[in-house]
Amino acid sequence: MAPAASSQRNHRFLIIADGQFEPMTSKTANCCIRYMPERIVGVFDRAKAGKTVQQVLGFGGSIPVVGNFEQGLRLGGGATAVLIGIAPMGGRLPAEWRGWLRTAIERGLEIWSGLHTFIGDDPELGALARERGVRIFDARKAPPNLPVADGLAAEVNAYVVHTVGSDCNVGKMTAEVDLRDALVNRGHRTRFVATGQTGIFIEGWGIAVDAVVADFIAGAAEWLVLEAAKDADIILVEGQGSLIHPGYSGVTLGLLHGCCPDALILCHQATRDYIGDYHGREPWVKIPPLAELVEIYERAAAPVRPTKVIGICLNTYDMTDAQAREAVERAAAATGLPATDPVRFDATPLVDAIIQGAMATR
Repeated sequence: MAPAASSQRNHRFLIIADGQFEPMTSKTANCCIRYMPERIVGVFDRAKAGKTVQQVLGFGGSIPVVGNFEQGLRLGGGATAVLIGIAPMGGRLPAEWRGWLRTAIERGLEIWSGLHTFIGDDPELGALARERGVRIFDARKAPPNLPVADGLAAEVNAYVVHTVGSDCNVGKMTAEVDLRDALVNRGHRTRFVATGQTGIFIEGWGIAVDAVVADFIAGAAEWLVLEAAKDADIILVEGQGSLIHPGYSGVTLGLLHGCCPDALILCHQATRDYIGDYHGREPWVKIPPLAELVEIYERAAAPVRPTKVIGICLNTYDMTDAQAREAVERAAAATGLPATDPVRFDATPLVDAIIQGAMATR
């Protein structure tokens, strides 16, 4: 059994984000631009054509946004792969995209997709790719023979830290990647465990647990921790969803119980008061105070493996610097825990908490 993995690390990607290239609506595109900008030749989005990613996102530099797909394929000396950077409703393949992907395959470009619709299984596109010898990387396709969790992740020698959240899309993956980089820079053997398609694209391995049959979500998390522990002293497990999300709490709980974390970091978008993903409905689940969320997660984990929240990671992208600093101070005061926005400010408070916890367990 092997987790989803990418076979090549030197592709030049054209990202498809048509109609959704925004700070909060193109999570996969945005994270790939943030963490591997040297591999992105351009973004295809007819609504933002003519801009740079910097102008749209506030980071990423001069990578162009184009409104013509074939023009995009020629950028940067020519793309070698197309990466789907947004998640349409239900994760399914929109009919309009078929022509674009067919063009890419006919030109020999790999397709990297995190959709729930597996492009490699598509009767038309999958067959064309096999005929042309073109690889389709369906990152959400789960490996076979995943185990049922048995608590084995609690027995690894590594210190396991798991990000949990107040909602979806609040920065759980971003926090772990930034913390991994900071810990490695301090000389700690650290692995980031990707549990979603975006993390897999960045890291090159992992399992998209939201596509795993429910009985095996915890087993997938356990297996990933066991693999990461082979060459790491600190393991950072990417979180998914939220325990208070009416649609995705099952995945969140499976991860929490499967990875048996030694510590948790709670992630929250400072300006968000309600669960935000209702597919057009008015929000109705209010996000409780951070101190209450800390208790919710610790109580949910306790029967399988007692753990503690050791820090608060805030997403303050839509605040001024002054507002963001005030939000960080409020979070720290409300919970009695170190808090920061590691992207905007400094990851040090959370890094110090992780190192302190890891040292205490040895």
